[in-house]
Amino acid sequence: MTALVLALIAGGLVGLALGALGAGGSILTVPALIYLLGFSPAAAATGSLVIVIVTSVTALVAHARAGAVRWRAGLLFAAAGLLPAAAAGTLAARLPEALLTLMFAALAALAAVRMLRRRTPHGTGTVSTGRAAAAGAGLGTVTGILGVGGGFLAVPALVTVLAVPMSAAVGTSLLVIVANALVALMARAQSAVQLDWALIMPFLATAVLGAWDGRRLAAKVSPAALQRAFGAVLLTIALAMAVTAAW
Repeated sequence: MTALVLALIAGGLVGLALGALGAGGSILTVPALIYLLGFSPAAAATGSLVIVIVTSVTALVAHARAGAVRWRAGLLFAAAGLLPAAAAGTLAARLPEALLTLMFAALAALAAVRMLRRRTPHGTGTVSTGRAAAAGAGLGTVTGILGVGGGFLAVPALVTVLAVPMSAAVGTSLLVIVANALVALMARAQSAVQLDWALIMPFLATAVLGAWDGRRLAAKVSPAALQRAFGAVLLTIALAMAVTAAW
């Protein structure tokens, strides 16, 4: 199977994840770029940010049209993560690739466990500014270092910290992802990482198409079933990356 075909298939799966769950897209993108398309961890993180930004904007438009985005809450949450995302994006260029791989594997395992547990977070009904700032800053740091949007962290945080209804949390998380990823990408712009655009562009094209399909899929399939499926995939990826980094 050629690299181009692999890029098209992987992009479609990433788009489905982001469109259906508001999470999981970028955490699938990085290992796909590394193990399927031969990117270095640093290049994969940067390429992931490009793909996630465009794909998340597409999915965000779909959710916004359905009235499922809380703009004020999302912007408040995102604002707290902008500076940490920029600082972490600059730091990431100085970290060893093996360390980046291990950190990503740990994050993927955490995401998998959260998805497989299938717990639906419940809003508290109150908003703590301090907790919102801390959660937003933490998410921005993760985005900057590892090149992931952190939707699997943003969705429960939006529900429990900012009291966003679950029905709007997925769409709102996409707004947070876009803001953090843009800042992290700008912080990485000064690095010497070279991207293979001949593979990034087809990956991106099918990811955008998949995001629209993912939004429709979310309306037809149980969220718990989707989470279990993506959780199992992520856990397998995390174990494979950990073994590879250890060798």
